[in-house]
Amino acid sequence: MALMANVNRADRMPMSPTPQPAQSPRAELRDLRISFPLPDMSTLEVISGISMTVAEGEFVAVVGPSGSGKSTILRALCGLLEPSGGSVLVDGKPVSGPPPGVGFMFQKDALLPWRTVAGNIRIGAELGGVPGDRREERVASLIKLLRLDGFENAWPRQLSGGMRQRVSLGRLLAYQPSLMLMDEPFGALDYQTKIAMGKELLSVWEAERRAIIFVTHDIEEAVALADRVLVFSARPARIIADYKVMLPRPRHMRSMRGDPAFTRLTEAIWSDLALPE
Repeated sequence: MALMANVNRADRMPMSPTPQPAQSPRAELRDLRISFPLPDMSTLEVISGISMTVAEGEFVAVVGPSGSGKSTILRALCGLLEPSGGSVLVDGKPVSGPPPGVGFMFQKDALLPWRTVAGNIRIGAELGGVPGDRREERVASLIKLLRLDGFENAWPRQLSGGMRQRVSLGRLLAYQPSLMLMDEPFGALDYQTKIAMGKELLSVWEAERRAIIFVTHDIEEAVALADRVLVFSARPARIIADYKVMLPRPRHMRSMRGDPAFTRLTEAIWSDLALPE
């Protein structure tokens, strides 16, 4: 079994920006700074000079304390939030509005209650410009991939939480994004359903190989899913560690919990999050 890199604290800090990969990055933040005005005319600094890259097909997880700006960087990447300083790039181009080829998946599934399972997934194909004669083929293939066979004509109210999230993931994939931004998509699910959804996501990612930025509070989930795990400090956020996960794929989330390398890495990240300001 391949082992992860040494995780001694001396090797982690001080932290320098992640080197740019050989190929052009799918997403890039350069010295990103974000502040929000407060009613007393002061400002709240949320992001403090973050630089990071995400390569084509790379799965990057982001962990950190609540309120540390993890979700904020996703909003900046999809053009919903203008930075106070620094640069946000997708496919090498500065982001000044919603960029093409970027899909967002939230913790809440936000399915349209008046559309069936197939209809909700079809929305992604419509927004993504999939030609009309290919939409049904795309929808059908995603229904099979996400194990929703037999529920094509079901309404969202008839589905479990995990099934609703699979439909939401199907809608995102139908859009055919080159970059998937996922903001705690499984955070509201029970443990068993979360494990099942993680398995589904890995299956889809291994088949589609889209670049993913996955925000989560669950350190074990981050290590089990990702190629890299970025650790954010408390607000104002900076990157305090960037781990390359060397665990072999395919990964089975339940069995990984007893793996010594998995345990060492999760404990190292817990240690990072316990560091004083």
